Amino acid sequence: MRILIAEDDEVLADGLCNSMRHSGYAVDCVKDGQSAKLILSGEQPFDLVILDLGLPKLDGFSVLRSLRDNNRQVPVIILTARDDEGDRVKGLDLGADDYMIKPFSLPELEARVRALIRRGQCGMNPVYACGKLTFDSVARRTMIDGVPLELTTRELSVLEALMMRTGWVVSKEQLLERLYSYSEEASNNAIEVYIHRLRKKVEPAGVTIRTIRGLGYVIDNLHSQAS
Repeated sequence: MRILIAEDDEVLADGLCNSMRHSGYAVDCVKDGQSAKLILSGEQPFDLVILDLGLPKLDGFSVLRSLRDNNRQVPVIILTARDDEGDRVKGLDLGADDYMIKPFSLPELEARVRALIRRGQCGMNPVYACGKLTFDSVARRTMIDGVPLELTTRELSVLEALMMRTGWVVSKEQLLERLYSYSEEASNNAIEVYIHRLRKKVEPAGVTIRTIRGLGYVIDNLHSQAS
């Protein structure tokens, strides 16, 4: 899952980024409206946007209007100090899915993020299974036979990408996109490290992660491979 945070308060933006990354999301952060509009008009898909209204260069209303005019249906939470009823009505009318006033409760924001992602997956099964291994993409929880599996946030993101395409090859480039923001340095070696760790943790579930040379990785049920 990938989130874009558009917030010009550097301290708040850093706090939000750290919180979302700790929850297992890949996060990109921009500090002005023009950058937000540019990144949202690109090819990189986002699962959710947290949008401030008082952004420099281009305000949040304009960013939201551009997003919806381009028929981008990504869920948007407006996070702002503006508590005027007119601003709330305008934001919701422009297509925002939620509106929160600063100061806010971080646990409440995280709950609203999960709720919107769950809503965006309406019609889809947010729980993926392979062998005895299950992954709940909304709760960000992995289990083997109902017993929680301890994973780092990076390992969780890699596993999510693989389990969403069980039986299909996922390239290193696709994994890197899920793990790192544009501002973070990443290497293919990092992916190999996470895959190595995951293999050891998922084998008890009857699951294997195979390397397809030159293409990427695929997660499979060991029993289906044996047959």
